[in-house]
Amino acid sequence: MASCSHWWHAPVYFIASAVLAFIAISTALNSPPSKATRPTRPISNHISLNASRTLRESGFNIMATLLLISPEMFFSSPNTTIFAIKDSSLVNTSIPPWFLKNLLKYHTSPMKLSMEDVFKKPQGSCFPTLVDRKKLAVTKIDAKERLAEINHVLVSHPDMVLERQIAIHGVLAPFSSLRSKDVYLGWESIQAPICDDNSSLVSDATDPGIVLEWTRIIHLLSSHRFVSFAIGLNSVLDRILADHKNLSSVTIFAPPEFEFVASSSPMLEKIVRLHILPQRATYKDLAALPDKHRLRTLLPDVDLEITNDVNVTQGLAINGVEIAAPEILSSKEFIVHGITQAFKMAKFPNASR
Repeated sequence: MASCSHWWHAPVYFIASAVLAFIAISTALNSPPSKATRPTRPISNHISLNASRTLRESGFNIMATLLLISPEMFFSSPNTTIFAIKDSSLVNTSIPPWFLKNLLKYHTSPMKLSMEDVFKKPQGSCFPTLVDRKKLAVTKIDAKERLAEINHVLVSHPDMVLERQIAIHGVLAPFSSLRSKDVYLGWESIQAPICDDNSSLVSDATDPGIVLEWTRIIHLLSSHRFVSFAIGLNSVLDRILADHKNLSSVTIFAPPEFEFVASSSPMLEKIVRLHILPQRATYKDLAALPDKHRLRTLLPDVDLEITNDVNVTQGLAINGVEIAAPEILSSKEFIVHGITQAFKMAKFPNASR
């Protein structure tokens, strides 16, 4: 009977091993060859084994198995906090291996945070994860009741593991959506809150609304071959939303080629802002405006200008650039018009507000 006492390990190990095998193969196929492997912090077998045992005792079997099979996936920095995901969230969904890998990294922070450390943080504070530019936010703190929520998910098993530089907590659900329509959004699949440079919450991606709409816009721009502009917009979006916390509607002019994507961050941010109006304007709205009418942008003191007197196919241009693909994306809050080329900085007259 002793040999059968841990019969349930087999399916869990099989699932985790299969997933990790897919992850390893896909990573190897999609990664450029390198001369040296990036070193990671050596992990004590004793620490890894104890942490895995504790996770399993609390019912986090898949995370426990992954921790044993591939500890380097989690322990890539001197200090680590892991938010363990329940088995039911991983077993009952059909998610691709590459997304699972990113999801696990998003649930791991290169900081050690005990629950006492979390309770000391102000509500709305953010902290980093192993996914570049994706942060977690403390969305609820109740120190008296000893309750905390990260990305609106309850920390159900606090301080399961507290060892040296490692902390592991269990959470009731994943920090990002596992719905198929959200998972397959490509490189913007992880839905993270928007935080400013002071690590304070600006916009909450876990609530339906403007941030999720931005994610869909970026994905749509990419799928409609506005890839370089989508990359530029995505890289400066945090700072734009930090400056415009109440931004409820916008018009975006998207060029097919956006050479400014390689510009310095401050210059890129200015040029991206020049392509966005803080209001929704349909093609019909723009066509009804008189020639030389000025359009306020997200860049202070710089306007766009309606130019109907140029020889363009559809008869409407902004600063001399034709709107070639009107309303490629339209919703109640956002509208995107495709333009033939990016606006040039030198062509923008200053305007007094």
